[in-house]
Amino acid sequence: MKIVGVDLFCGAGGLTHGLQQAGIDVKAGFDIEATCKFPYEYNNQAEFVQKSVSDLTGQDITSRFEENSYTLLAGCAPCQPFSKYTQAKPKDERWGLLYQFARLVQESKPDFITMENVPDLDKHEVYSDFKEDLRSEGYSVDEQVVFCPDYGMAQTRKRLVLLASRLGDIELIEPTHDKGRYVTVKEAIGHLPRLRAGSVNKDDPLHRSSSLSELNLKRIKASKPGGTWRDWPEELRAKCHTKDSGKGYASVYGRMSWNEPSPTMTTQCYGFGNGRFGHPSQARAISLREAAILQSFPDHYKFVAPGGNYEMKNLGKMIGNAVPVRLGKIVGDSLIKHIKEISSS
Repeated sequence: MKIVGVDLFCGAGGLTHGLQQAGIDVKAGFDIEATCKFPYEYNNQAEFVQKSVSDLTGQDITSRFEENSYTLLAGCAPCQPFSKYTQAKPKDERWGLLYQFARLVQESKPDFITMENVPDLDKHEVYSDFKEDLRSEGYSVDEQVVFCPDYGMAQTRKRLVLLASRLGDIELIEPTHDKGRYVTVKEAIGHLPRLRAGSVNKDDPLHRSSSLSELNLKRIKASKPGGTWRDWPEELRAKCHTKDSGKGYASVYGRMSWNEPSPTMTTQCYGFGNGRFGHPSQARAISLREAAILQSFPDHYKFVAPGGNYEMKNLGKMIGNAVPVRLGKIVGDSLIKHIKEISSS
C-alpha cells in the first residue's frame, strides 16, 4: 500500500519534493503565496491551491486522499512567531495556525502526520496543545530536534521534527552522517560556474548574485573563510561594530568555509551583510541557486516561470522559508520504514 499525502503551508515545495523522493504520492499543496504556484506544480506535478489553512475543511483534504492507501497530512506552519530572532507576540495571527492544523487533523483523520518548525516552538503552549490534541485523537507522537548535517544536509540548520501515527509507535530514522562525513559547502555548490557580484549566469537565471557597493566589495575581499569582520582593517569596519550592541554579531559580513556546512539559510541569505552569506572564495554573496542547493533543492529545480521576474527579495523568501528537500526525504523514509515494521509485526 502506498502513502498519499497533502502538504499544508507547502511553499515552493521543499517538503513535498523530499516526500516524493521517498516514494510518497503528494497530491496537493496549500499555501497563501501565489508566487509558489509555479515552482510547486512544475517541479512536483501536484496541485497547488492558494487558500489559507484557516479556510480549509477536512473535505478539502480527504477529497485528495485515495481509498486503500495510507494517508499523510504534512504541515510546516510559518516559523516566525516562534523564532527567538523575531519573538512575535501571541496576538500575531500566525500563532493560531497550529490550532487550525489540529482542527484539520480532527476533520480528516489521516494515518500519519508530520510537521517541522524551529526548536523554540517546544517552549510554547500552542505546541503542547497540538501534541495533546494528537494524542487525544489516538496518535503516537515522536519529536526531536534535528541537526541537519547529521542527515546529509550542507547547512547547520536545527529543526524540530514531529511524526505521529495512528498505527503504532513511530520515530525518525537514525542519522545518516557523522561529523567526519558531513556534507560541505564545497561538495554542495563547488561545481557551479564562477559569478561576479551583481551578475547572472547565462545558462541558469537563478544563479545570480546581489550587487555590492564599492565599500562592501573591499570588505568581502578582506574577509577570510570562516572569519569575521574583526579580520578587516579598521577603516572598513562599520560604525555599529564599534558599539557594545554590535560587537557580538561576528557572523554578519562573513564568508562561508568550503570545508564545513553552511550556516542556516534565511530569507535574506542572498545579502552579504545579512549573515555569513559571503561566498567562500569569490568576491560576492552566494547566489540564489547556491542558496537553493544548500537547502538541498536539486540543481534543476525551477522557481520562476519562463519570462517571469527574478526578484531577489521574493525568491530569497521562497528559498529561505522552504523545508530542506533532504529533510522531507528523511521524514518520508521514516514513514516507509514505519509501515514496513507494522506489516512485518
